[in-house]
Amino acid sequence: MCGIVGFVGKQQTAPILLDGLSKLEYRGYDSAGIAVFNDKIEIVKTKGKLQGLRDLTADGTNISGSLGIGHTRWATHGEPTVTNAHPHTNKEVNIAVVHNGIIENYQILREKMIGRGYEFVSETDTEVIAHMLDYYYEGDPIKAIIKIMHRVKGSYAFGIIFESHPGELYAVRKDSPLVVGTSEDANYIASDAPAILKYTRDVYFINNFEIAKLTEKCCEFFNEDGELIEKELSRIEWDMEAAEKGGYEHFMLKEIYEQPKVLSDTISPRIVNGCITLDELELGSDLLKKINRLYIIGCGSAYHVGVAAKYMIEELTDIPVEVDLASEFRYRNPKMDKNSLAIIISQSGETADSLAALRDIKGRDIPVLAIVNVVGSSIAREATSVFYTWAGPEISVATTKAYSAQLVSCYLLGIQLAFVRGCIDINEYQSLIVDLQKLPEAIKEILGNKERIQWFASKYAAAKDMFFIGRGIDYAVSMEGSLKLKEISYIHSEAYAAGELKHGSISLIEDGTLCVAVATQPSIYDKTISNVVEVKSRGGYIFVVTNKEHIDIEDTADFVVYVPVCNPLFAASLSVIPLQLFGYYVAVAKGCDVDKPRNLAKSVTVE
Repeated sequence: MCGIVGFVGKQQTAPILLDGLSKLEYRGYDSAGIAVFNDKIEIVKTKGKLQGLRDLTADGTNISGSLGIGHTRWATHGEPTVTNAHPHTNKEVNIAVVHNGIIENYQILREKMIGRGYEFVSETDTEVIAHMLDYYYEGDPIKAIIKIMHRVKGSYAFGIIFESHPGELYAVRKDSPLVVGTSEDANYIASDAPAILKYTRDVYFINNFEIAKLTEKCCEFFNEDGELIEKELSRIEWDMEAAEKGGYEHFMLKEIYEQPKVLSDTISPRIVNGCITLDELELGSDLLKKINRLYIIGCGSAYHVGVAAKYMIEELTDIPVEVDLASEFRYRNPKMDKNSLAIIISQSGETADSLAALRDIKGRDIPVLAIVNVVGSSIAREATSVFYTWAGPEISVATTKAYSAQLVSCYLLGIQLAFVRGCIDINEYQSLIVDLQKLPEAIKEILGNKERIQWFASKYAAAKDMFFIGRGIDYAVSMEGSLKLKEISYIHSEAYAAGELKHGSISLIEDGTLCVAVATQPSIYDKTISNVVEVKSRGGYIFVVTNKEHIDIEDTADFVVYVPVCNPLFAASLSVIPLQLFGYYVAVAKGCDVDKPRNLAKSVTVE
């Protein structure tokens, strides 16, 4: 959520800031602003989309200066207004700051600053930082920033410019992502790499409580004691082409269609000579054999991956698996077995609740495996080991390809755990690997029949409520399908374990209510269909996703999408595809902003 861009160099900064902010629009925002230094700090802010800022600045051409910071804000403290938009400044407008995150003790700090004679014009938590910088600044920006760090509670990434230090850009972070980009004659800050990839692929990943001081030619880094520190330079290998639409109407549709390649890219490097190799994880066979319990933790779609993985891993291995929402896990006191492995799943690697859960678990001396997509992200850096999904940049807020890559990552881990622990023999092991390698082609087959789903989705664009049901792995997929629909189409949708319908929720079924049933698991197929019949008998309209071998379902269902027959343990990778397409086409038919749904952000870096 929110986006930060900063630049110092020889070029005019405003067009670069606007361009960088445009690459961060997917993160979600409701106002935008820039601060540019040229003899003095000039601020331009607007409510609404970035185009308003472009209009006010003639695409950045009517505001001069080669040092500046920009921001897209997603409202937390105070409504989306021009006054509440970033950047915020002190009264004299000689210090400007942009901020991602939340200052938890800002009310206390605000009252202190008011007591010292400072006046506030906005409702934001960020304005207190501008006034505190003014109060503590005595000529040395680093010392002032350190004093702020010692007094502020919460999460933050700050970009700061001081009028008295022309040609210098400052940044600091705690729990909110921040990268520094460097090139021959310019340096940059950004909350996410896509903002600056057009200009450089050489970046420094800033850790908690580290301060960056950038000039046109130099990047210096300091710890919270003001001491110079060395940072390792990293290179981002993917380029902006991977983050462009490539002819698709929306990023979401493009990313749905990228899933066969993403699965291949995630699976192929981990299979050598017909066997799974996970050497990158540095989890040796001895550790895998000693595991008494697995804890899988995530938020939203990542949590749904964990639920599907639980069924698969418990079926293949002798290991009990617990799945937790990160936002719940971090506020309870779980009794964790010392011989356990925790798995944190996060696309961005910056999810605040998941990061907090990771730190809690590491404090218990339990190893943490991170399944993430973003190299150098906070979760990737702090975990004991990392399983990168190699899905490339995912721009649409509603995840599709990252979800699928996370699923197959769990499949690989589950199969390897089963084999190392002697739960399956070599023939079963290699058979499962072959089944796994078939998934990309099976997804291509499903995508080739999207027209029927598009037609059906257009019929339900005016729906007010929908229900998704399934059992076991199919229930996990139902939760994901329901989430996809609600987050981009704004239609109320709920997912239920099919066997729970009769315990209350079936009372919600009315004539014409659409119920989507996922039924791919042979052992419980008949049970699920009996629940479908219950819904049908109460007037529900039935949409079923099932395997090609179940053509008999057409006697019961009103609309059926068939997916290729595969190993039931991996069925979630196929049955989710029609639900992604269904949600997408419903949202398109309604005219919704598919890639940037209201009130949502791509990377949830606050509670």
